[in-house]
Amino acid sequence: MSWLDACHNAILWGNSLKADLIKSRNLGYLVLLASLATLVVGLILYLIDPNITSFHDGIWSAWVTMTHVGFGDVVPVSFFGRLLAAALILFGLVFFSIFTALVSVALIGKNFDGLAGGVRRLEAEASSLSGGEDKILAELAQLHKRMDVLQKQLLSNQDRSRPANSSSTRFQ
Repeated sequence: MSWLDACHNAILWGNSLKADLIKSRNLGYLVLLASLATLVVGLILYLIDPNITSFHDGIWSAWVTMTHVGFGDVVPVSFFGRLLAAALILFGLVFFSIFTALVSVALIGKNFDGLAGGVRRLEAEASSLSGGEDKILAELAQLHKRMDVLQKQLLSNQDRSRPANSSSTRFQ
């Protein structure tokens, strides 16, 4: 496989992953929630903190805090600004945890459909084998009954053909 084929396959895989992630409604809700949190907290930081001098600086500070980048160029200095930033740090932890989980679900779910088909096929084979097993067991029970009847007939024939004074042993 040449490097060109490998690059082509990587691009196809990336496009497929992008399509799966776009289809995920929960991921869209999560990104919307993070965007709204960034805008609202940025506005609040602009209004309450003296070190945040513009709405854009507030959004930048909120985004950098939530993503845990922490450039340090625009930071809140007031008590309430720092308290809000601490809450945003916790929100960022939860946000990225859920984001990672949703991406994982998208990746795993892609392969799960193929696995689910295989599991359903195995279940169908197992149920057909179970039905066949019942038939075999019933046939074995009938063979066992026939063997018992044949053994009784054989023993009764031996008893009739044996002389009265014979001391031979019987088969069981």
